[in-house]
Amino acid sequence: MKFTDGYWLMRPGVTARYATEVAGVRADEHRMTLYAPVKHVLTRGGTLNSPLLTVQCWSPAEGVIGVRATHHAGSVRRGPEFALPGAQPNAGNVHRDGAVVELSAGELSLRVDTSQPWLLEFTAGGRVLTSVGERGTGFVTDTDGRHFMLGQLSLDVGELVYGLGERFTPFVKNGQVVDIWQADGGTSSEQAYKNIPFHLTNRGYGVFVNHPGKVSYEVGSESVGQVQFSVEDQSLEFFVVHGPTPKQILERYTALTGRPALPPAWALGLWLTTSFTTDYDEATVGRFVDGMAERGIPLSVFHFDCFWMRAYQWCDFDWDDETFPDPVGMLSRLKERGLKISAWTNPYIAQQSALFEEGMREGHLVRRPDGSVWQWDLWQPGMALVDFTNPAARDWYIGKLKTLLDQGVDCFKTDFGERIPTDVVWHDGSDPERMHNYYTHLFNQAVFELLLAERGEGEALLFARSATAGGQQYPVHWGGDCESHFKAMAESLRGGLSLGLSGFGFWSHDIGGFEGTPTPAVFKRWVQFGLLSSHSRLHGSKSYRVPWDYGEEAVEVTREFTLLKHRLAPYLQRAAQQAHTTGVPVMRAMVLEFPDDPAAATLDRQYMLGADLLVAPVFNDDGTVDYYVPEGTWTNVLTGTQVTGPRWVREQHGFHTLPLLARPDSVVPLAADDQHPVSAWADGVELRVHAFADGAERTVVIPSADGPGETARFHLRRRGERLYVTTDSPHPWQLRIGGPDETAHTRPAGTAEADLPYPD
Repeated sequence: MKFTDGYWLMRPGVTARYATEVAGVRADEHRMTLYAPVKHVLTRGGTLNSPLLTVQCWSPAEGVIGVRATHHAGSVRRGPEFALPGAQPNAGNVHRDGAVVELSAGELSLRVDTSQPWLLEFTAGGRVLTSVGERGTGFVTDTDGRHFMLGQLSLDVGELVYGLGERFTPFVKNGQVVDIWQADGGTSSEQAYKNIPFHLTNRGYGVFVNHPGKVSYEVGSESVGQVQFSVEDQSLEFFVVHGPTPKQILERYTALTGRPALPPAWALGLWLTTSFTTDYDEATVGRFVDGMAERGIPLSVFHFDCFWMRAYQWCDFDWDDETFPDPVGMLSRLKERGLKISAWTNPYIAQQSALFEEGMREGHLVRRPDGSVWQWDLWQPGMALVDFTNPAARDWYIGKLKTLLDQGVDCFKTDFGERIPTDVVWHDGSDPERMHNYYTHLFNQAVFELLLAERGEGEALLFARSATAGGQQYPVHWGGDCESHFKAMAESLRGGLSLGLSGFGFWSHDIGGFEGTPTPAVFKRWVQFGLLSSHSRLHGSKSYRVPWDYGEEAVEVTREFTLLKHRLAPYLQRAAQQAHTTGVPVMRAMVLEFPDDPAAATLDRQYMLGADLLVAPVFNDDGTVDYYVPEGTWTNVLTGTQVTGPRWVREQHGFHTLPLLARPDSVVPLAADDQHPVSAWADGVELRVHAFADGAERTVVIPSADGPGETARFHLRRRGERLYVTTDSPHPWQLRIGGPDETAHTRPAGTAEADLPYPD
C-alpha cells in the first residue's frame, strides 16, 4: 500500500509518523527495547502530546533477529498467530559500548547507535546486509480512521528480491506491489493461492513478516531503494534471517516456521484424474486405467475429482451412487492393480448437502455477527464454511474423511480455502481479517493430521491448492487453475520457483493445463515438464488428460518420461529427504544453486531438479529452447551430448528430448526398475558419472523408500585415469561414465571396491 505522493508529499488524508531517534533503551542479556519518539525531542516539553514507539528486539534462533514495533500496546490481539516451532528462548546476546547497543545471534547482529538519528543496521561478516532508516519504522493514519504500522528495509544497488509465495508475476519482485491476501485468481494475475509474507534477496538474508493477515508490500515501488511492508494494526513484527547463501536462509526460515513432512515415495509416480466437469463413471475410470496399462504407461495414483459426489451436494462425502454404485468394491479393484487413491475435498458445505443442517444445528459452520450462518452462491449454491477454529467442527469434518479412508482412499486433494469472508464471527474469537489467510492452514493441518494418525508418518499426503506461512509442513501443493497453452506453462513454472524460494519443498501443476484443451504440442511439452517436477499429475477441467487423446506420439512421450522418472526415483527421493531435513526444495531456482553467478539471478524458464539436474522446458511449437549453462561441462542425460559453460545455448528438440543436463562432477543414481516409483533401488542401481574431473570426489546415497534413511552408500573419487569406488551395498550395481550409450561396468553383489578406467 502506498502512503506517499512521490518522495516529498503524503497522499491526501494520510498522516505518517516515523521513529526519529532513540529516547531510551532497556536491555538485559538477551533482549533490548528501544523507545523511539516520532520527532526530535529538544526539551522536556517535547515529550508531551506526541507518540512514542516501542521497538523490541530479540533472537528466536541463531542467525535470526526479530523486531517488533508497537504504537499502542493495549490493543486486543485476537489471533490467530503463526506458530514458530523452531523458536528458542534467549538465543541472542546484547552488548553495550557507550551509546552503541548491539544484539548478536550467531554471525548476524543488529546495531543501534543511540546518539544518532534512527538507524537499525543488520550486519554479518563485517558488512551491512540491510538497514532501517529515517522512514523505516512508523505508523500511518488516514481520514477513514485506519491505523497502519509500516517497516522499510533498504535495498542495495543490484539487490534482487524473491519469494512472497507462489506468484505468477515476474520472478524478480523488484518494482512490484504485492498484497499477501489469499485469492482464487488463477495463474495469470497478480493474485495468488499461496501468499507467504517471506522474501529473500541476493544479498544474503531473508525477511519474514510475522503477521497472518493482510500484509501489503511495496518492493522497490513506492520508494525504489526500499522494501516496505505494512499492516493495519497497532504493531508490526518481522524477522531478519541470515544465510549467507540462499539455501542457508531457507534452512533457517523453515527451521523457525516448520519443515516439510516427507511425502510417501509412491507419490513420485504418475497421477491421473477424472478431470473436473467431464463425464465419467466407473466404466470411464476403468477405461482410463486399462488404457494406460495397455500402452505401457505405469500409473501410480488415480484421483477422483469433484463429481465423485453428487452435484449441488459438495461436500457431503457420499459417492454419487448413479455413477459409482459400488465405491468400496471399485476402490478395492483399483488397489488390487497397485494404484493409490486420491479424492477431492474442500471445506465448503452446500445448502443441499445433508451435512448443512447437521453442521448448522451443531454450530460447526461459520456465522455472521447476527448469529446466522454465513452463506453465498459462488462455487456452490448456499455454500457455508466449516469453522476449523471450533475443535468439535474439526472433529466432525475429519470424521467424514475418516470414513473415506476406511473405504480405501489414501490421500486427499484439499482444494480451495481462499474464499474466506471477513464479515463473520469465528468460534474462538479470531480476528476475521487475520483468519482470511490463515484459514487454509487450519484446513490443511486438520486433514494432514488425520492422515498422519490413520496412515502413519511417511504416508500422509495432501494435494493442496492454498497455503500460508508454515503450510510447507503439509505437502504437496499444486499450482492451481492455469490455461492450456505455453504461456500458462511458463506462468506455472514461475509460480513454483517463487514458492520454492518461500520455504515450500514440493510442488506440482496440472499437466496439460487446467482450463481449455491443450494442443498436442503443448500436451507433450507439458508432460516432459510435469514428469520432471517433484510430483506429476495429469488433470484438466472440461477435457480429459489421457495421452491418447493427443496422438500416438503423446503416448510415447508420456511413457518415456514416466519410465525416466521411475528410474530417477532414488535421486528424487534423496532430494525429497533433503527438503524434509533442510527446507531446500526439490525444484530449485537457478539462483538457489548458483548464487554467485550473476547470470543465474533472473532465470525463471529453467530450474535445477535436485542439486545435479538442470531442466529447461520447451515453451513453443518449434522446439527451440534458449537456456543458460553455468560453469563447467554439462552432460545431457537423454542424449549424452556435452556443453561447456558459462554461456547461453540455443537448441532445437523433438518431443522425445529436452535440455536435461547433469552437473559437472555429478553422479546420478538410476533405479533398475522403470515400472514402479518404489522398488529395491539399491539392487542393480546404475551410477551415471558425468564429467568427473581429476581429483573430484562424490558420495552418493541410495535412500530408503520408507522414510528419511538410506539403503546403500557409494563413494567415488577420480585420480588421474582411474576411478575408485567403495560401497557398503550388498547388492549388484552398475557404473556408467557419460551418457546413456556408454558402456556400463557391472559389479556383482558384495563388491565393496572397484578400480575402473576413466576415459577423458
